[in-house]
Amino acid sequence: MKNNYFNGKERIMKKGIIVASFGTTYEETRKLCIESIENRVREKYKDFLVLRAFTSQMVINKLKKRDNYNVNNIREALEEMKNDGIEEIYIQSLHILSGYEYEKILRQTEEFIKDNRDCSVKIGKPLLYDDEDYEKIVKILNLPDVKADEWIILMGHGTSHETDISYDKLEKIFREKGYEKVSIATVEGRITIEDLIPKLKNEGVKKVFLRPFMLVAGDHVINDMVSEEEDSWKSILEKEGFNVEGILEGLGQLREIQDIYLQHIEKIMD
Repeated sequence: MKNNYFNGKERIMKKGIIVASFGTTYEETRKLCIESIENRVREKYKDFLVLRAFTSQMVINKLKKRDNYNVNNIREALEEMKNDGIEEIYIQSLHILSGYEYEKILRQTEEFIKDNRDCSVKIGKPLLYDDEDYEKIVKILNLPDVKADEWIILMGHGTSHETDISYDKLEKIFREKGYEKVSIATVEGRITIEDLIPKLKNEGVKKVFLRPFMLVAGDHVINDMVSEEEDSWKSILEKEGFNVEGILEGLGQLREIQDIYLQHIEKIMD
C-alpha cells in the first residue's frame, strides 16, 4: 500500500525517517534505549513513516535465528520506504561516533541512491560530532562529585577508526568543566581499562564507579563491564584491590541524550 494520498489534484507524498543503531540482542535495553527514541521520533513527526534499522548484520542474524525477530539493515529499510512510495527519506544515526558503523550507513545509502535516483536521502550525524554536542553531553551526564579516593570510569566501545580520538576530546571537556576524577576507557579502542590502572593507583584511588558511555546497556556492559567473569572490568579492577560499583544505564535512556538525536534530525530537515 502506498503511503501517499490525494488532496484534490495535488498528490502529497508521505516522508520517512529511519532510526539506525548498531542494535542489541537484549530486549529490555532495546526497549529502554532504542524504542524510546523511536517513539519520540514518531511523536514529533506524526506524518512520517518511522522504521528501525540495525547496522550490525550479526545482531540482525542472531535475533532472526534465536527469536524469529526481524530487523532491517539500512538497505532493506530504504527499500521498504521506496516500496511504500516514499521518496523523501531521512536517516538518523544513533551511533556514538562517526566511525565504521556510521560509514556503513553512508555506503549502503550511496548504493541505494545509485539504483533509485528519484529518492532523496539525508543522514543525521551521530552523538559525538559537533563541538556543542560534547558540551551538552558533559552537562547532561551531570556526574556526581566523588571523594578524594574515588574515580569514575566511563566505558566507551572504542574503535580502530580514527574517530576513537573523540573520547579524548570528551575527556578533555570533562576536565575543563571541573571533572578531575573522570576517565574514559574503551573495549576496542586505544585506551583500555588496563591503561588506567597505574593512574588510579598513583592517585590513591580506592573505589571506582563504572558507567557505560554506550547507547544501550547490552552485551558489553553486562558481560565486559560488570560480570563476575575474570576478564570483566569489574573483576580486573577488584584483582588490583579496588572496590567497584557499576551503574547500568545506557545513554539512550536519558531524555536529554534523546533530545540531541532529535536535534540532529531537525538539522538535516532545514
